[in-house]
Amino acid sequence: MLGLLLRFLPFWVREPLFIVIGSVFGVRIMYLAVHDHDWKAAGIGTVFLVFTAIRVHTVVQALRARRIASPPPAQAPAPASAPAPAPAPVPAPAPAPTQLQAQAPVLAPAVAGPSPSPAAPEKDHNAWGQALAAFGVFGALAAAVWLGPHTLPSDDNTTHPASCSDSEHEKLPKAYARTPGAVTGDQLCKALNRPDLARLLGTPGETATTASVTNGTAALTDGKVAEPETEIAFDTYTVNLSATYNHLSIAQYVRLFDIAGDRVEKDVKTLKVLGRPAFFSSDHTMKIEINFGEEHKSAPVQQGPLARTLSIAPDQKDRGGSYDITVWSKSGALPPDAALVDIAEKVLPTVIERSAH
Repeated sequence: MLGLLLRFLPFWVREPLFIVIGSVFGVRIMYLAVHDHDWKAAGIGTVFLVFTAIRVHTVVQALRARRIASPPPAQAPAPASAPAPAPAPVPAPAPAPTQLQAQAPVLAPAVAGPSPSPAAPEKDHNAWGQALAAFGVFGALAAAVWLGPHTLPSDDNTTHPASCSDSEHEKLPKAYARTPGAVTGDQLCKALNRPDLARLLGTPGETATTASVTNGTAALTDGKVAEPETEIAFDTYTVNLSATYNHLSIAQYVRLFDIAGDRVEKDVKTLKVLGRPAFFSSDHTMKIEINFGEEHKSAPVQQGPLARTLSIAPDQKDRGGSYDITVWSKSGALPPDAALVDIAEKVLPTVIERSAH
């Protein structure tokens, strides 16, 4: 339908229309190609720009031909000089008029009137006016197409990644003011909620469904130990990142597992991450079921699926405290330990940088 319409448009409307469409779409596609590093889109944008350049050349050639073919304005011919009057001949004596001649009417000589002027040439259509009108109309359409997705409400029902809640203005417990370099749950969330977090977990096609933040304190410390945390949930896995600012070092944690005899049961493994002491451990989560039916009964707390935690010292000297990355799933499946190491190596530098400020 559009091709048929363009075919029947006048030249001075069709060509500016081609130029507007080609330039707008060409520049837009090239911008997206450079932004997304998409070479196929860059090729398509180049085709649009070359097409536009050809149409501009066509219009320029038409304007030049129109200027050459237009005739100069006609000038009125100069009036011819009147010839000198000839001497009047001496009239011969006229014969006496007869009766018929006396009754004949005397005809006056015809007076020569002005010669009819040639018909005025038909006024040519205003090519520049049509071109400017086409530019204005289709420029407005192009602007509407360009700005529409940003200004009009969208009916897109696709799932968007969960964003961290803005809790920067939330009143923090006093333990945060007493702890130099303590980060908040919001800062942990911004560091953990990365675009590549699902890929690091081994599920690149998933999108974060929820993101929660807590600015709490450690249990059994009377609110004196800051313990912020954040939690990012996917369809398969849930990731929790917390920071504990106590005086218990990683080495002391591992020694407690040895004393309690839980090292084998909890699959404790020591290692170094980012040059800092670290260890893996496993433990079961808690499962709580609440029934809102007629009986209003709640099931007792049960043992939930297994969770895997990587605990890392905040500094290389292991002077106390830890960053803990915990992963679990409803099905009980866990990603490999290497995935938690990759997450720590991507996320912790950002957390450490925030804590330095």
